[in-house]
Order: sequence, then structure tokens, then C-alpha cells
Amino acid sequence: MRIIHILNHVQEIGNGIVNVAIDLACLQAKNGDDVAVISGGGEYEILLDRFGVKHHKINQNRQPINIVQAALSFREIIQKFQPDIVHAHMMTGIVLASILRFRNKYALVSTVHNEFQRASLLMGLADRVIAVSKAVQISMMQRGIPENKLRVVRNGTLGSPRTRQISDYQPLKLQQPAITTVAGMYKRKGINELITAFEKIALDFPTTHLYLVGDGPDREIFKEQAKSTGLGDQIHFEGFQTEPQRYLLACDIFVLASHRDPCPLVISEAREAGIAIIATEIDGIPEALDNGQAGVLVPAKDSQALAEALVNLLSNPDKLQGWKHRAQENLELLNVVRVYQETLAVYQELVN
Repeated sequence: MRIIHILNHVQEIGNGIVNVAIDLACLQAKNGDDVAVISGGGEYEILLDRFGVKHHKINQNRQPINIVQAALSFREIIQKFQPDIVHAHMMTGIVLASILRFRNKYALVSTVHNEFQRASLLMGLADRVIAVSKAVQISMMQRGIPENKLRVVRNGTLGSPRTRQISDYQPLKLQQPAITTVAGMYKRKGINELITAFEKIALDFPTTHLYLVGDGPDREIFKEQAKSTGLGDQIHFEGFQTEPQRYLLACDIFVLASHRDPCPLVISEAREAGIAIIATEIDGIPEALDNGQAGVLVPAKDSQALAEALVNLLSNPDKLQGWKHRAQENLELLNVVRVYQETLAVYQELVN
């Protein structure tokens, strides 16, 4: 097949939407498809080139004159490439691809990640709408997307062309016991509740340290919060890391305290690293944790419940070890090859 993926950029900044698209494009090219990516550019251009994926740089900034230029460039690429499938991963892409389709014979596929965003309904313009979890599918149906358009392809990232084998990463030397999160520094990621929960347990576990891996617009707010706890020496802001696996391998407990999260890739990575996981029972997170079999689930926006879960693991070494073991069960379901195969099946529905 001839496949085009369209997204805003291919920057290596920990964006799960970009990472899913890059994984798909590389595996499709590796398996013999003719694949191109249209984006505003970024560090992953090097990886795409290594796999034989063509990259076309189009600035998709939403200023009117820029959108017109992007549409003209997109039309030119479409006419030359003649794709069977155009796969849009972000809102600007789905609008461009749907507007320009009336003179071009390609099937249009979209992937919905952050379905809680109002504009995500635009992804319903596609012939097939891939939801990254059952929770996302249900939400999109409730918002009016026809069930016959929707297909679930749950996120998975193990074996990704973007990363190495887990055994190839060297764990960092962190102060123990260590708790970590790998998340964007946004309020919806529950960083506030995690810091509050850590403050609640710090007196009983004075040698415990919290490592916050990630960057984002609310980072300074969280740094001020951490400073106000008086635990600044135990709360570490590590910024964005290209190899978060080194933190995961070195820590005892991984926490994802999100308020909303469709199906976070980092859950796969934490499970592969064999770290005990505590996460919120929201959106696609339970599915990523085998509905609570591979990690402890707590209510969202509840720092007290999160603190109690942390105490339960930190005060029970056998229980902590048990959850580390359970995290690594059924990992084959989180493999990127499964994502590739299920996405291919969606394409074939349309092409056939």
C-alpha cells in the first residue's frame, strides 16, 4: 500500500501522538509499504529516513494564509504520491485531508487520542476512526461518532523503532526508595496531587525521594508547590529525558496520577521495566494495566488515596515485589507489532 501519515510535527519531545505515528510509519515501511509523513519537521526525520519513509515538511500553523499554503503543498504531494491511505493523527491534518479528498481517491483514517478535547470530533470526518482504548471509543460514540466507523487499536510501544531493548539501558543511581513519574508538566497529569501525596507520606518515609521526569507549561507552578512543602531536597524536577527507561529501571514505584489520559504509552514502558505501578482509574489507564491486574488503581484527583497506596507499597516489601512481578505479565499485548497489525487490518477494510 501507499500510505501517508499527516501530523503537526515529528519532534522528539515525548508526545505520545507523534510517537505512535512514528512507530507505525517505520514498521509499515519495514514491511514493504510505500510510506510518507507530512509534518512541520523535527528530530524524528532522521529515524524516518533510516527506515525509508519519505518526509515532506509543511508548516501547519493555523494562521489563515499559512493554512492556504499548507493546503496547496498537501495537494501537490497527494497528486504525486497517489496514496491508498491517508492517516491523520491531529486535527489540522484531518481537516486538510478531508477538504482535498474530493478530487483524490484515497481512504481516510484518523486516530483519536485526546478525545476530551472539543475539536477531537473533527476526527470523525475519516472513513475509519481508530480509538486508542475502549474508553476512547465509548466516549466518541457518546459524542456522536457512528459505531460502524470506530475501531479500537490500543496503544502499545514495546519493541518501538524509537527505543532500544530494555536490557540495553543503564539504570541511573537514584536515592532510594525512589518514586517517579514520567509525564508532561500539565495540571491534567495530576502532578499537583502527586506532590501533595508525597508530602503526606514524607514524615513516615524520610529517606524516600520523588523524581518528576518531564517538561511543560505548568512546571514552575509545581516547583513552587514543591518548595512550599519544605521537601525540596527530596523532590527532583528532572526535565524532559530522551531515555526515561533509565529512571524507570532505577525506581521502586511509578505513579501516573492523570485526570484524563486516553491510553498512555509510558504505562507500557513502566511495565516492561518491572516497576510497581500506581495509576488513576480514568479513561484508558485501567485497560493499559489489565484492569488492575498489573498495577494499583486509585481515584483521580484524590491525593489521600494516592498517599495510602504509596504507604501500602513502601511499608510492605513483599507486596511491592509482587506488584513489580505482576507489571511484567502479558507484555506481548503491549508490543508495537500488535498495533501495526491491527492498524493494517483497518486499512485493508477500506482498500479491499
